[in-house]
Amino acid sequence: MLPLVCALVLAGCGIPLDDVPREPDNPRPYRSGTATAPGVGSAVERLCLVKDDRITRVQRRLPTARTAPEQLADLFGGPNAAEQADGYTSALTGALPAPRLTLDGAAAVVEIGDWTAHGIRSDEVLAFGQIVCTLTSRPEIGTVEFTSGGRPLTVPRADLSLSDGPLTLVDYDELIT
Repeated sequence: MLPLVCALVLAGCGIPLDDVPREPDNPRPYRSGTATAPGVGSAVERLCLVKDDRITRVQRRLPTARTAPEQLADLFGGPNAAEQADGYTSALTGALPAPRLTLDGAAAVVEIGDWTAHGIRSDEVLAFGQIVCTLTSRPEIGTVEFTSGGRPLTVPRADLSLSDGPLTLVDYDELIT
């Protein structure tokens, strides 16, 4: 008797079968080989933006993974419309032209160009922190160095001490939420 009761209960819990195939009620809005909607994709890009004078990590969903130079260019592009609506800004927007990035093993070297033409900014520490935070979010990058005209550039750490050597996330940890 117990097997009969179990069979009847299980039969009533299943998904009913249709007599003919039908389209799903909520088809996916994109198909392979076509553009995806903003924020949709299987790749995650991590950027470090500014919110309330703190460096904050954000994630963007993208259709394909970005290279380190593409990620840096996206960072210099600033927050997108949705991120701006959430209160994110960038200390990099308009601060510098997009720099050149080279990789030497696990070290990223960011060539800023003629640094003297940019002047001193009050949010400079946030700008350099955003770059270091973003690039070191990549598993292949452990340190970031800055150069100007091919020479080491002295940049501020979170504690406002200056460094012309390799920087890590720890150098900006107190600014990151």
